Amino acid sequence: MAFESLTDKLQNVFKNLRGKGRLTEDDVKAALKEVKMALLEADVNFKVVKQFVKAIEERAIGQDVMNGLNPAQMVIKIVNEEMIALMGSETTEIAMQPGKAITVILMAGLQGAGKTTATAKIAGKLKKKGKKCLLVACDIYRPAAIEQLKINGAKQEVDVFSLGTDVRPLEIARQAIGFAEKNGHNVVILDTAGRLHIDEDMMAELQEIKSNLDVHQTLLVVDAMTGQDAVNVAKEFDEKVGIDGVILSKMDGDTRGGAALSIKAVTGKPILFVSMGEKLSDLEQFYPDRMANRILGMGDVLTLIEKAQENIDIDEETSREMAGRMKKGKFDFEDYLESMKQMRKMGGLTSILGMLPGMGVKSSDLEGMIDEKQLKQMEAIVLSMTKEERRNPKLLNPRRKHRIAKGAGVDIAVVNRFIKQFEQSQKLMKQFGGGRKKHGMFGGFPGKRGGFPF
Repeated sequence: MAFESLTDKLQNVFKNLRGKGRLTEDDVKAALKEVKMALLEADVNFKVVKQFVKAIEERAIGQDVMNGLNPAQMVIKIVNEEMIALMGSETTEIAMQPGKAITVILMAGLQGAGKTTATAKIAGKLKKKGKKCLLVACDIYRPAAIEQLKINGAKQEVDVFSLGTDVRPLEIARQAIGFAEKNGHNVVILDTAGRLHIDEDMMAELQEIKSNLDVHQTLLVVDAMTGQDAVNVAKEFDEKVGIDGVILSKMDGDTRGGAALSIKAVTGKPILFVSMGEKLSDLEQFYPDRMANRILGMGDVLTLIEKAQENIDIDEETSREMAGRMKKGKFDFEDYLESMKQMRKMGGLTSILGMLPGMGVKSSDLEGMIDEKQLKQMEAIVLSMTKEERRNPKLLNPRRKHRIAKGAGVDIAVVNRFIKQFEQSQKLMKQFGGGRKKHGMFGGFPGKRGGFPF
């Protein structure tokens, strides 16, 4: 995941600061040296790092911090505030035209950055806000790009306009706007051609479209995994074509995250969205404060809540029933399957825990705590049960357990252990619901400790 290494290194720095009763100027400078190295290793722009560390040092060595009751917390607070300022302080939305006027959005980016997918993802976001979008296939050099846009448009249930590969992009865009006017679309998103590298032909094509049509927003998609190259690409596109905002793709990959921390400072242009996966729903609004909290290991509960609201499709009555059964310790294997399904929609258990503050766990340790393979094994065991067995676990006699083990492809001992853990978790839930004892919401992570999440 993005920032994993940076988060772990910064948490180590803060841990060392917390261990000190009072901070000296040397303590702060030593900590900031570590912060500087961590940022440089995360591929943050050198000039940005230099200014960032200087700003923190000037604030952290002030009398209020050094003589305060909890100077370590004050330093962390300052780092958090400066990081938010670095990424833009405020969340930026796509600027829409007023009323029923059509908003024309031009999507730009190098080939392979994920531009065509990002185009469909944005259409899906805007559709949820009540906009009627038209996707326009202006990449005439890659027939596969046109087909990809049509497929993704169909998945998002958004109209796609195409004139094939024999018409110039400017003419395609012009006719698409005319089509939108006649058919009630209020957002037109132009998916333009990319190249393997920046060249004059690509820039000239974008300039031609912008010179002849009213383009209201130019959004650049850059690959977060390319680090400083992404920042350089953004700078060059802005200088030659002019951009209004940036979308960072592949933020779920093995990236060091330097682009997210550098783009605003280097180009002056805000990051609008970050793409956190390959699914068309995996596009998050970029909130500088939430991203700073994630980087510093403080969690991101607001995004977690939004993900739950967006992805969990249990109606209120069913939700109340499940909560009631959980309190009474009657949470059955059918409920377990449903909870696993909803958790997967939210990105999986590792993703959820990564957004919770105060877990006391470094991101690099989450993988060791959560055995995704074992989670799938548990699900296979439940799916090997009949509906009656899932609803009434008391039916699970030795003969039935052997059949389930065979169906799931596991040893009978694994089935017995899983059922025993399930029963223990039911008891904990009953105690938790009854208010007699305080327990966490997790019956243990699948891994060394055993147990499973609810």
